[in-house]
Amino acid sequence: MQDKDKIDELLEAVEEVTNDISDVGWLDVPALVIFAALFIIVALQFFTRYVLNDSLGWTEEIARYFLILLGFVGAVSCTRRGKHIFLEFAYHYVPVRAIKPIILLVEIITIAFWAYASVLAVELAQKTNSNMVSVDLPKAYLYYVVSFACACMSLFSFAALVRQVLRPAQDIINEKIPFAVKAG
Repeated sequence: MQDKDKIDELLEAVEEVTNDISDVGWLDVPALVIFAALFIIVALQFFTRYVLNDSLGWTEEIARYFLILLGFVGAVSCTRRGKHIFLEFAYHYVPVRAIKPIILLVEIITIAFWAYASVLAVELAQKTNSNMVSVDLPKAYLYYVVSFACACMSLFSFAALVRQVLRPAQDIINEKIPFAVKAG
C-alpha cells in the first residue's frame, strides 16, 4: 500500500511539473523569438531546396548561427529556472549532511564557469575581424550575444547560490531528490 502511495505522489508531482507554465516570463522571449526565426529559416531552406530544387545559399549559414544563439540564449532560461540537468543518482549515495555543501560547491563552480566563458567570448569577439560569408555582418556580434548569455547565466547561478545558502538543507534535499531521502 505504501508503494502505491509513493507512485501516486510521484505521478502527481510529474503532472504538476508538466502542466506548470506559470514560470514563462519576459526573459524567455528572446529564446522564443530566436526559435521562431530558426524555424522559419529552416523551413525556407527546406522549401527552396526540395520543392524549388534551388537552395538559397545564406539559409544554411544563418541557421547554424541561430542554432548557436538558441543554445546559449535558451540556456539562460534553463539557468534562471534551475532546470539544467544534474546527476540526481549521485545524491542517493551521498550522506544527507553532505548534500547541501556539495550543491553549494557545484553552484560556485557553475558561476565561475559561466563567468569565465563570458570573458572568453568577449576576447574571441574582439579578435574576430571577419564577416559572415553570406550576410555582410561581423561574426563578432554572435560572440557578444554568447558572452552576454554566459554572463546572464553566471548571474542567475549566483542568485541560485544565494537562495540555496538561505534554505534549510532538508528543503534542498526534498527539491533535488524527491521521494529518495526524506529525513536526515
